[in-house]
Amino acid sequence: MDDVFEGQRPLLLGIAYRMLGSMWDAEDVVQEAYLRWARTDRESVREPRAFLATVVSRLALDQLRSARVTREAYRGEWLPEPVATDAAGPLDTAELRDSLSYATLHMMERLTPPERAVFVLRDAFEMPYEQIAEVVGASAATCRQIHRRALGHLTAARPRPRPSREEHERLLARFLEAAAGGDLAGLKDLLSADVTVWSDGGGKVSAALRPILGRDKAAAFVLGLAAKYEITSQRFVEVNGEPGLRLTARGGDQVVLIDVRDGRIHAVFAVLNPDKLRYAE
Repeated sequence: MDDVFEGQRPLLLGIAYRMLGSMWDAEDVVQEAYLRWARTDRESVREPRAFLATVVSRLALDQLRSARVTREAYRGEWLPEPVATDAAGPLDTAELRDSLSYATLHMMERLTPPERAVFVLRDAFEMPYEQIAEVVGASAATCRQIHRRALGHLTAARPRPRPSREEHERLLARFLEAAAGGDLAGLKDLLSADVTVWSDGGGKVSAALRPILGRDKAAAFVLGLAAKYEITSQRFVEVNGEPGLRLTARGGDQVVLIDVRDGRIHAVFAVLNPDKLRYAE
């Protein structure tokens, strides 16, 4: 085992996961980086951390560019893969926590690959623009412009102040209680007027192929599902730095996450694709 590489593995996984939205793909990228590291003349590497971060970032950017083509052909909505918080790398700054939040990862899908790479590397991991330039193949000045553009796209997904963990978990519990109890008024009271419900079955599990927009439609959709499919088990899980629900219904598992803004649920994310649940324990 290479102690130098293993010491940087959490950081490298954190970078790759944020850039790709998939821990499965992130692990592939980190493994490829290890193979390249094993073939590298170590005496020529002055800063292993910076070197490895650059290698992983380049590989992840290449993977992201090809993944966008695959995701365009995905059946229904493509949602990021939820990941247990302790498996997603360091979280010792507010920026690292914010960039891991599920709502932010989902919003990052709207960015171009260079925008996403620059945002993650600069905003979350504080990489110098000169090093980012090596990753994306642009000048440091251009990377600064890309970063400003990405921030503009993501401002709506990063509300301040963020809800406390207690408030987040309380709203999630009340949401489940209202849905299971068929409480239409109670459910509507938890939802913002412009709430959106997103589902990802990946063509393997029945799920809404398009987002459900607005409080009335979202509430009716959620209550319809709850009436049709009995929840046989439920538990809170810690995913993407926030509380989530792992549910079993209609014979399969799913992870439900929410985005909270101004005391109400602004978005609901239901990940039903079984291939995306392996890291959300």
